[in-house]
Amino acid sequence: MATELTMPQMGYDMQEGTVVRWLKTEGSPVQMGEAIAEIETDKAVVEFESYAEGVLLKILVIEGTTVPVGEAIAIVGAESEMPVVSTPDEPAPPAEAEPEVSTAIPLEAPAQPVSTNGGMAAETVAPPSQSEGRLFATPAAKKIAEEQSIDLRLVTGTGPGGRIVKEDVLSFAGQPLEAAVAAPAPAPPESPPATPVIEDSPAPEAVPASPPAPVADSETGLIPLSRMRQQIARVTVRSKSEKPHFYVTTDIDMTQAMALRVQINQSLSDEGIRVTVNDLIVKACVLALKKYPKFNAFYQENGIRMNDAINIGVAIAIEEGLIVPALLDCGEKSLKELAAASKDLAERSANGTLSNQEYAGGTFAISNLGMFGVSSFIAIIQPPQAAVLAVGAVAKRPVVGDDDQIRVAQLMTATISGDHRIVDGAEGAQFINEVKRLLEN
Repeated sequence: MATELTMPQMGYDMQEGTVVRWLKTEGSPVQMGEAIAEIETDKAVVEFESYAEGVLLKILVIEGTTVPVGEAIAIVGAESEMPVVSTPDEPAPPAEAEPEVSTAIPLEAPAQPVSTNGGMAAETVAPPSQSEGRLFATPAAKKIAEEQSIDLRLVTGTGPGGRIVKEDVLSFAGQPLEAAVAAPAPAPPESPPATPVIEDSPAPEAVPASPPAPVADSETGLIPLSRMRQQIARVTVRSKSEKPHFYVTTDIDMTQAMALRVQINQSLSDEGIRVTVNDLIVKACVLALKKYPKFNAFYQENGIRMNDAINIGVAIAIEEGLIVPALLDCGEKSLKELAAASKDLAERSANGTLSNQEYAGGTFAISNLGMFGVSSFIAIIQPPQAAVLAVGAVAKRPVVGDDDQIRVAQLMTATISGDHRIVDGAEGAQFINEVKRLLEN
């Protein structure tokens, strides 16, 4: 029997998604769990995996279309259910797709001169061929382009896979008239775009440069909110409104952990694997969650749902804001496996190839601002999770030992934010002290 595949809810409070690209064509075989499309949410581009097996009988939504969560986008079933299409004597002319405002923009530039708002730039563009593919832009870039009447076909993208990002549009809008007309389009970067940074504690020189200041509307003085920023606002307000947060903080002596990290990285140098401070923290949290599983649970109106799998969400800073994709099934992973999985997760976050489960399946989260030199902070819980661990930089500080002697140690401040409906302060103290014990030994 045929199964309708619907727009999934990839994340808390997601209301709609955009079909960026179909990875399968009608008539193609489809396996259970196989990626068949790329879906853009408010925060990222995620691979949509089929929850049915058979043949892709019908694609119901064309690329570039935004549809609500729960609406059918394709049909999968047996090959015998494939609709029979009669062949007319003369081929019908292709239907003209209605113009859409979406992240996926067909490359069909007009042959007439196109001018940007306010006379910023003008250029005559020859219509490119369809073989050039499709052009993609982030939600923020698209929004700014709409507000300033900028044709995104004229903008060169510098994001992952040539995607147009916000800075590309702002840079294009700021070009003088003469430069926009006379100057050729800049060549795409030879090297791949930088991988999103998993918040960690690298050397100070590894801290990324500050992004360009956002441009406010000249009349209202307001900076328009991107779709991602609107989503972050909704989720954080709802989290703080619904979840009674409490916080427990401790200092962790990372001296032995840092020495162990050096030894491990030396032994793994031939394999191209590098264990980060964040990987050590993830491993410690996995072991602590096994001992205190309530921190890996979800609150529901009729009770507390315990999760068998331990999926550690890792806060990753990208251009548009913050996403928290998950390292899946961490329960039995070794430190080496976690390090490899963490690097892979960061790379696929940049390339927009996260799975739905990775994007929305976290059961616990870690936010690390150590790379920015932050000593301590508290984090907001990612719904529907029960807790998040916030860690700062590992820094040398004087400490008094058991022998009352002052020594220099590498300390890191960690704060657990807990949902008081699920766990209590005493349990928070037990959990964070277990993480402390594991990292100090």
